[in-house]
Amino acid sequence: MKHIIILGDGMADEPIDILGGKTPLEIAETPAMDFLARNGRLGMLKTVPEGYHPGSEIANLGVLGYDVSKVFEGRGSLEAASMGIDINPDEMAMRCNLICIDSDGLIKNHSAGHISTDEATELINFLQERLGNDEVSFYPGVSYRHLLKIKNADKHLDCTPPHDVPGTPYTDVLVKPLSDKATHTATLINNLILKSQELLSRHPINIRRIAEGKDPANSIWPWSPGYKPSMSTLSQLFGIKNGYVISAVDLIMGIGIYAGLKPIMVDGATGLYDTNYEGKAKAAIDALRNGADFIFIHVEASDEAGHEGDVDLKIKTIEYLSERLIAPIITETQEMGEPVAIALLPDHPTPCRLKTHTSEPVPFVIVKPGQQPDGISTFSERTAKNGSLGILGTDEFIRQFLS
Repeated sequence: MKHIIILGDGMADEPIDILGGKTPLEIAETPAMDFLARNGRLGMLKTVPEGYHPGSEIANLGVLGYDVSKVFEGRGSLEAASMGIDINPDEMAMRCNLICIDSDGLIKNHSAGHISTDEATELINFLQERLGNDEVSFYPGVSYRHLLKIKNADKHLDCTPPHDVPGTPYTDVLVKPLSDKATHTATLINNLILKSQELLSRHPINIRRIAEGKDPANSIWPWSPGYKPSMSTLSQLFGIKNGYVISAVDLIMGIGIYAGLKPIMVDGATGLYDTNYEGKAKAAIDALRNGADFIFIHVEASDEAGHEGDVDLKIKTIEYLSERLIAPIITETQEMGEPVAIALLPDHPTPCRLKTHTSEPVPFVIVKPGQQPDGISTFSERTAKNGSLGILGTDEFIRQFLS
């Protein structure tokens, strides 16, 4: 049997007053998701272990069955794998956002207004020229998501993800050392932040963005430090022989690479609502027809809508996921000679009210040929609580799916 996991990042939410106490999942028109619910078994999954921040890095590792206490080494080192950047034993890697800070010194957003990759690449390369040296290196990624490497650094730092603190004075959430040995590293990173603000404020790209009414990328924001992780592959853990990962996000591609999955790049995949849903579906179907036995498809759009607090956009991204990606996968897999199991879930909630992640359990549905369905007619946070699979944790979801 072949297996596909479809993950709508941050898709889960909480009841919203303007939606009559319903969630975006409950309001959205999602016939393909509801088809899976009618034909599958549902439950809730706790993707974030106690004591961990509900980041996508933790939650997606949890979905794939990893014990994060043993394998997690920071978001930056995972993203480096997707970017083809090696982490040496004497190096620490960090995610490095380009963010927007307003005139009052408050963090306006975590994405510099979803700056384009071309603009961001020029800015990161500019910072590498001005601030890079034998100790510090900047690497451009996609849109606002980039990489910072520091040699001989200490990872024991209190770093705040910028998407968690919109409206907060940036000076309140600068990096803090968690040990005396990490003081030098914390001071170095905070100095880089301050120097980046001085340099970026005068860059022609930001002057042009301001003139066009766009948010400037006027500061870097490094966070999630760690060293190179050591992870068993999904083949070693669960016997997956020929697996693939499809995503527009370096973090997810990096997790997939460490997990032994082959990355598939899809033209037009953006990580936003305008991503190429159909292209991702086609890439998955083509891989299955060419011998793949496991596909992990990640779609970021609903998470970004949640971070923006945009309820209407979040509903739209859920509908797009259902009809433009899930529906064609259902149609094509039903015509394949070999049975295909499908799972659908978010990694964590990203409530529009909070504009950040929470660690609440998320709904999931598993559809396997020949299994007895629960008879639930729609897919949502509320209906999944009535599913026969109950509340699962750690590696229970992936084992249930692959069994």
